[in-house]
Amino acid sequence: MSSNLKLEKLREKLQEEGLDAMLISSPDNRRYMSGFTGSAGYLMISKDDAVLATDFRYVEQAGQQSPDFRVQRTASGLGWFSEWTSAQGVKKVGFESTEMTVALHEAFTKVAADGEKTNRPELVGVTGVIERLRTFKDAEELRLLTRAVEIADEAIDQVSPGIVPGMTEEAVAWELEKAMRERGAEMISFDTIVGAGPNGALPHHRADETVIKDGDAIVIDMGAKYHGYCSDLTRTVYVGTPDGKFREIYDIVLHAQVEAEEKVEAGMTGEQCDAISRDIIVKAGYGDDFGHSLGHGVGLAVHEFPRVGPRADDVLADGMVFTIEPGIYLSGWGGVRIEDIVVMENGRARVISKAHKLKF
Repeated sequence: MSSNLKLEKLREKLQEEGLDAMLISSPDNRRYMSGFTGSAGYLMISKDDAVLATDFRYVEQAGQQSPDFRVQRTASGLGWFSEWTSAQGVKKVGFESTEMTVALHEAFTKVAADGEKTNRPELVGVTGVIERLRTFKDAEELRLLTRAVEIADEAIDQVSPGIVPGMTEEAVAWELEKAMRERGAEMISFDTIVGAGPNGALPHHRADETVIKDGDAIVIDMGAKYHGYCSDLTRTVYVGTPDGKFREIYDIVLHAQVEAEEKVEAGMTGEQCDAISRDIIVKAGYGDDFGHSLGHGVGLAVHEFPRVGPRADDVLADGMVFTIEPGIYLSGWGGVRIEDIVVMENGRARVISKAHKLKF
C-alpha cells in the first residue's frame, strides 16, 4: 500500500474520531506510514498536510525514504509543533496514548498551551488507530514477512538436528541467531526462547546455562526480522528417543494446531478460532495447562492485531497475518508448543511456516 493510500485511510479514520490531525511518535507506526527508518522523528498529519519532523542527522534520509511527506528539520525544543498546529489551524490533535511518555505528553501540552491565543490545540489520546490499519498486509509487506518466516524456518531446520546432550540452552539460542543472520536477518525479532526439560513448562523462559540432557524435550521459540518485518516460530524437539508421555502431549498439541489451521474461516472472531484448538486440548484433559491465547498478529511488531484468543472479538479477514500456537505446559515435566504463521486468503488460512514438525 502506497504512502498516499495510507494517508487517505488515516485521514478517514481521523474524521471518524473527530480529530483534525494526528501526531505519530511510535517508530513502527512512523515507519508504516512514511517509510522512514530513522530512530528519531515525528509525523504530523492533517487533512491538507503530511510532515516528517526530524533533526539534522536524518533530514537527507527522510527526504529519500518519505517522498509523500514534507520534511521539516527540527532544532531543540518543540516549537515546531506549535508553529505547525497554528499554520494548519487544527483544534484537536490525536496522539498515541500507549506510546507517549507522561513527560513527553507534558512537554507537548505545554508548548500547545503557549501557542497563539487564537489556536491552542487540544491533545486527545487515541489507541489503535494506525495499528488497525497495519492489520491488513499488502503484497509487499507479505513478501518481506514471508522472507522473515523462511529465514527462521531454514535456521531451525539447520540447527535442531545438531542439538546434543551437553549443550546449553544459551548455546542453542546463539546457533539459531547466527543461522538467521547468515541468511539475511537484520536482527532477531525477540529474545530466543530455549526451554529444555522442566524449563519448557515456562512459556517465556529465557535461554540460560541449563545443560541439555538426553531425554529432554526442548521448546524453541524464535524469530527473524527482515527489512523491519518479524517472524515468530515455535517448534518442540526431543533429544534422544521420545517417550510415551511426550508423544501423547505432542500429538494433542499438533492436532489442536492443524485443526485450527484447517477450520478457521474469514468472518470468525479471534475467540472462535481460539476455541477450535482449545476445545481439543480441554477434551484431552489439559485445558488448565493451556494458559495463553492461541495466537496474535505479526508484522512490523512481533505482537500486533488481530487478537486471537479467549474474548478476542477481532473479526478475521483476508489480508490478516497471525500465529496459531497451542501449547500444553506441565510443571516439573516440561511443555510442548507448536507455532506457525498463517495469512488469510480467499477466506481460509494459508500456512506460511514450513519448518519441520515431529512425526511419530
